[in-house]
Amino acid sequence: MKKNIAIVMGGYSSEVNISLKSGNVVYKHLDKEKYNPFRVHILKEKWVALDDDDNEYPIIKDDFSFVLKNKKIRFNCIFNAIHGAPGENGMLLSYLELLKIPHTSAPFYQMALTFNKRDTLSVVKEYGIKTAISVYLNKGDEINLEKIIKKVGLPCFVKPNNAGSSYGISKAHTLEEIMPAIEKAYQEDSEILIESFLDGTEVSVGVIQYKGETKVLPITEIVSENDFFDYEAKYEGKSQEITPARITKEEHQKVKVIAQKVYSILNMSGFSRSEYILVNCEPYFLEMNTVPGLTEESILPQQAQAAGISLKELFDNAIEVSLNSFK
Repeated sequence: MKKNIAIVMGGYSSEVNISLKSGNVVYKHLDKEKYNPFRVHILKEKWVALDDDDNEYPIIKDDFSFVLKNKKIRFNCIFNAIHGAPGENGMLLSYLELLKIPHTSAPFYQMALTFNKRDTLSVVKEYGIKTAISVYLNKGDEINLEKIIKKVGLPCFVKPNNAGSSYGISKAHTLEEIMPAIEKAYQEDSEILIESFLDGTEVSVGVIQYKGETKVLPITEIVSENDFFDYEAKYEGKSQEITPARITKEEHQKVKVIAQKVYSILNMSGFSRSEYILVNCEPYFLEMNTVPGLTEESILPQQAQAAGISLKELFDNAIEVSLNSFK
């Protein structure tokens, strides 16, 4: 008997449209012989399931179901394609776990932890993982620019602590550029990070659970046409994403080992894509994305393809892992 799968997409953050694209790609490639997939839009103004003709049916929040042609549809598994809140920060997942509905992401606490850049860095540092030097600010904190520069240097990156897709991130080259960068970051989040600039090769590493083991996918090198890997570089073609990365065997092995170690340290499951900067052959961990982009052009699907894994296989595996873990 086919299992009913809800592909949740949308969300409450600036990443809503990117999430809708990811979710629709999952819907397109999910095995229709094996599953009954339904698109479910989780938006600030409504939670609705869609049929093939885009008719909307309200989600019943008591049990995360909906009624279609006088029949109540319950879901066997939730495929999480929400970038940002409430899918990537653990909020929706804690609700699903209370309802005992399997989902394709890590447990809610791991999702909440990894969505918070500062807290993630504080955990991995304890295990000897190299990171950039950073300063953390809450909105309303006193800002001492000279003290900040003395610690992190120039240029530096200013970024929201809880946001993705490079929204709100700036690279400040001078003292005068830091305050506008801070104000921009605060538009996305009330917590921000100011990090030292690492001069090296940027790589993106996908780590997933695949057929019973933790698998590090082929590594992608990021070459941005812009000053850094910003929104334009990620989504508007202003970068080269080269898979496999043009790095030495030694660098490849070091990144692979550390990426697998970080996945384990953070008790991850499901999808992850982490960013590293290679400086003098040493990988520096930047951040982890636990709901990475899932369109045909996105980095993790590119890496899966390089590993010989089709989108159909990638998405089917995520659901199977989720259902088996729930058992």
